[in-house]
Amino acid sequence: MNTNKNHPPEVAALGTCNIDFIMRVPRFSEADDEVDIEELKISLGGSASNFAVGLSRAGVDVGIMARIGDDAYGEFATMKLEEEGVKTDRLIKLSGSTGLAFISVDVKGERSIYTSMGANARFKLEKEDIEYIQGSKLLHVTGMYKEVVHEAVKHAKQISLNPGTVLSSYGIEDLKDIIPKADILFLNQKETALLTGKDFHEGATDLVDRGVPLVVVTCGKKGARLYTQDEVIYSPTSEVDTLDTTGAGDAFAAGFVSGYIKSEGLDKCLELGNQMACDCIGKLGAVNHHYHPD
Repeated sequence: MNTNKNHPPEVAALGTCNIDFIMRVPRFSEADDEVDIEELKISLGGSASNFAVGLSRAGVDVGIMARIGDDAYGEFATMKLEEEGVKTDRLIKLSGSTGLAFISVDVKGERSIYTSMGANARFKLEKEDIEYIQGSKLLHVTGMYKEVVHEAVKHAKQISLNPGTVLSSYGIEDLKDIIPKADILFLNQKETALLTGKDFHEGATDLVDRGVPLVVVTCGKKGARLYTQDEVIYSPTSEVDTLDTTGAGDAFAAGFVSGYIKSEGLDKCLELGNQMACDCIGKLGAVNHHYHPD
């Protein structure tokens, strides 16, 4: 994998870079409750990191655009991303702490998450970031603030957008200057409802009518659907034992984009997305890079 920092990547991934504290628990705790942690792992995480690692493993030239702290966790994140062949020249170190996520995973693979945004909260789009976007073939945006996304999408040749729960909760009218610019829009069923106020089928159809060429709705164990002006393509998922769903959406997007950037057919893109998501949910942690402090 080419990690030459002087050349923009084929795909630029804009979003968060975190360290995940992943706790396997028998059940989620309630108020004034205490639950034993059966297994604890500290791993590289964050939406942009998860996506970039998945895309790099699929053989695509990718760089991350994120902010980390000047701490040991930031150093660990940088090291692991570079080991994976992800370009890190726009992974900028700021004073303070790297973003942290505390993730409880129960026996069904469901999650409860608390986050400390750290350096992610101070992301500002700089001139060098804009040049990075302009030099890339495709910009993937995930888990980023509305103001940053609004500016970033102005400079991209192609846009892959995974808005997540926070951005989707603004609703389609507040995002009318962002959503129609997407070439690919990734949502799950909950996010589709938040964004459009409709069920996932009506909501996805509405988004296509608003000008988004490809709307992908992931449905967990029921696979994924791709909506275009001409058709709806369904792709089932494989039967897998779910250990942890952390990063599954990022993994799906990475698989899909890996096919899209290589001009694969839409059926194949969906298949690649499902394959990568299935690989993700069978282990604890999104990218399986575990931190061991000295």
